[in-house]
Amino acid sequence: MIMKYISSLLLSFFLSIAVNAAQPLTEVPVGGKLYDVYMRGLTSSPAVFSDYLGKPLIINVWASYCSPCLAEMGSLEVLHQKYGEQFNLIGISIDDYADRALGFLKKADTSFNHYIDYRLQLETMLGSNTIPLTVLVDKDGVVLHKIRGAQEWDSRENIQAILDAFGY
Repeated sequence: MIMKYISSLLLSFFLSIAVNAAQPLTEVPVGGKLYDVYMRGLTSSPAVFSDYLGKPLIINVWASYCSPCLAEMGSLEVLHQKYGEQFNLIGISIDDYADRALGFLKKADTSFNHYIDYRLQLETMLGSNTIPLTVLVDKDGVVLHKIRGAQEWDSRENIQAILDAFGY
């Protein structure tokens, strides 16, 4: 079982090198399609964005030093618990150190997958020059909206706006 995991990890790593080498590190605008970049697992196995195709995706970009990021995590967790069947939700830490990011997640107490962006590829691609940043992506990988700043994601208005964006 460990060998299977190591083999999968190595395959993901080498695929990410090939995929990332062919893609420029530029921001994907609203209406553009996400690059299929490698995401280093923080609370989950490594992944690429194409792993999430076929179902709408909410991406929340955060950092351990960001108090507004921590403040909105509870409402993101509620959103995930209520609507996880309709769309995926992932978090991306832009921290330099995994131990700091993991400390943040211990406080946040979330159950959705989180990744860490050591090389700033995801930060650049998503355009997260301010955090928190939440990106709504359709089932085909097209960026629908970028929302900057902390939100109450489980409010009636925000839930309706998300469902409307995803066509539900």
